[in-house]
Amino acid sequence: MLPESASAAAGRAAAEQVVARRQWLAALTVVVAALVLLAVMWVSSFNGIADVTPARLLAWLGVPTGSEPLSRTEWIVFTEIRGPRVVMGCLAGIALALCGITMQVITGNAMASPFTTGIANAAAFGAATVIVFGWQVAASTELAMVLGAFAWAVLCSVLVFGIARLKSLGSMALVLTGIAMNYLFSAMNAAMQYIAGEQQLAAVVNWTFGNLGQASWLQIGALAGLLCVAVPGALLAARSFTLLSMGEESALASGVRVRRLRGVAGIGVTFLAATVVSFTGVIGFVGLVAPHLAAMIVGHDYRYRLPLAGLLGAILLVVADHVGRVAFSPVTIPVGIVVSFVGVPLFVWLIVRQRPGALA
Repeated sequence: MLPESASAAAGRAAAEQVVARRQWLAALTVVVAALVLLAVMWVSSFNGIADVTPARLLAWLGVPTGSEPLSRTEWIVFTEIRGPRVVMGCLAGIALALCGITMQVITGNAMASPFTTGIANAAAFGAATVIVFGWQVAASTELAMVLGAFAWAVLCSVLVFGIARLKSLGSMALVLTGIAMNYLFSAMNAAMQYIAGEQQLAAVVNWTFGNLGQASWLQIGALAGLLCVAVPGALLAARSFTLLSMGEESALASGVRVRRLRGVAGIGVTFLAATVVSFTGVIGFVGLVAPHLAAMIVGHDYRYRLPLAGLLGAILLVVADHVGRVAFSPVTIPVGIVVSFVGVPLFVWLIVRQRPGALA
């Protein structure tokens, strides 16, 4: 018996070492991804039409660098246009990725995204309504568009989760109701475009492309505030997410309050995704691709998959926005278009390289 006990102990020790090594590598991967994100934000911040360099920026701030200080116009470009869109790209990428991975867990559907509940089309309808009817809030059409898009996105999500609740908040009810709402608000948005004038139609279509160019520090503050609540909440729920991803029955057997988890997570996704869409327009694929890339790299332990997915989403969005700004300069391609060009091949490659059933 002693040799067998010793052998079993040795086996357990070896298994624990393997697990510890994997966890260490996963943690290191998250750190590397954070450094890559900082690097791409730095590159994007100091590249563009305006010749803003770190040395010239420091010279403007009074630090002797031997370089010519920024002009006032260049300072405004950096602080009011380029800086906000880079930071918004980072925050929006994190938010969309977290919403995507959360939706995939609570619906049990690997193809779920932040827009599964119809939020994107509902927000587009809200913005289109404001544009077509010329509504304003505090004498601002832009503010009215943000509020209109947010209100309809939240309303759509409330309808989806409310209807699904009648079916005990089942994941299939969520997905099917979301599909129905997607079609409904798509039709309503098409109706708005049909009755819109020529200039109004151009504004509506432009909003649906997804654009970081209208980002403001006030919007960034609002989104950052939500993320300060959402990110810690998601990390605290990481163990429950891991158990739920293995199946609802096993999660219930392990003490996870699945119905409550789905409800709270659904509320979080609603407000976070609605906020992002109301600020940036519709940006697809980030919330779908980033979670799967994270799973490929660190597996399905949500303690590491959640932060890595957020970082990958931010990297993807910041890089896509940078490419859209500089590839055809001085013409700027909306980030929603660039993300689709990058996201579709990336997602197809992701599907092709997986083993059968790996994405199920």
